Amino acid sequence: MTRPLISCFSAALMGRGLAALLLCAAVGAAGASDGAHPSPDRGAKAAPASRAAAARGQGAALEVSLDELRDRLASRVAEVRDAQARTPLLKVSVKGDKPLKVAGDGHAPTAAAARSHAGAKGAKPDAVAHAAAPAVVHAVVHADAGHPHWSYQGDAGPAAWASLKPEFASCGNGQRQSPIDIRDGIKVELDAVQYDYRPSRFTVIDNGHTVQVNVAPGNSIEVTGRRYELLQFHFHRPSEERINGRQFDMVAHLVHKDPQGRLAVVAVLLQQGRQHPLVQLVWNSLPLEQNDETPAPVPLDLNMLLPEDRRYYTYMGSLTTPPCSEGVLWMVLKQPAQLSPEQVAVFARLYPMNARPIQQAGGRIIKESN
Repeated sequence: MTRPLISCFSAALMGRGLAALLLCAAVGAAGASDGAHPSPDRGAKAAPASRAAAARGQGAALEVSLDELRDRLASRVAEVRDAQARTPLLKVSVKGDKPLKVAGDGHAPTAAAARSHAGAKGAKPDAVAHAAAPAVVHAVVHADAGHPHWSYQGDAGPAAWASLKPEFASCGNGQRQSPIDIRDGIKVELDAVQYDYRPSRFTVIDNGHTVQVNVAPGNSIEVTGRRYELLQFHFHRPSEERINGRQFDMVAHLVHKDPQGRLAVVAVLLQQGRQHPLVQLVWNSLPLEQNDETPAPVPLDLNMLLPEDRRYYTYMGSLTTPPCSEGVLWMVLKQPAQLSPEQVAVFARLYPMNARPIQQAGGRIIKESN
């Protein structure tokens, strides 16, 4: 039994691990106890005195060797424990799921914990073994790209919109983009737009690009035999549209949608003059923080925003902000409405400039009311 014991200690000291060292220590202790208290049967079958003396001498030599091994074993155990105490704790987690439980010493997940975690997901056995192995921990960092942020200036300005996201491609390669400089309109007898606006509840939000007013359902327009429901209206400074090269102080875009998802936008040009009561009602309801939606205490009537002369220009274009989707019916009222310099200044404090540059008309047909 002595030779296997020596081999056990040797293997343990060569780095087989703390468990092997402790096992050898237990075996050594048992061997020493067995030698100190021999059984009666062994005494009855003992060799002659001379052979017993020689054996005792050899045993004494082995006892010295075992003492040395035990000392080295104790030193090795102390080294291993000291190294473990200096090892930093690792937190192992899986994206989108609960973190793996860490073993009691904090150094690695136990095999049982790994099986419990991976088994819930139907993982293969080799995946479980990999999760339990403490030698190598793979840290994967998932960068959150977020949504591309577009702007009216700088690196994310209009010239870069098309490159910010694949869905914005039309901002760069579209053939019927808005806004345009409205010139040389074909004067025809256009059908009058039927406005079915009524006093409605509304909320105001500063969405980071403009001040937007969301209006309760029940407001619509009818044009060319189609009815479009009002979704919201918002403001740009200066006006995005130009009429024969002329740009206005601001513009309000009233965005409508029909049951088939087609969009129609009524543009009300705004120039400085007297105070506008509807605009003031919106300004009074401005939220204190961006992206906060503030309900107004009183309803508004969008008929107040429309000028008396409701003749218009019309053409097919696009949204003037990303994703710049085309197929939008535009109706730009020829007569501008008025708002005071103070009202313009309120919006300018929030958005000094939030207008897309003029796009090429590209030979599109532009009609205007007689």
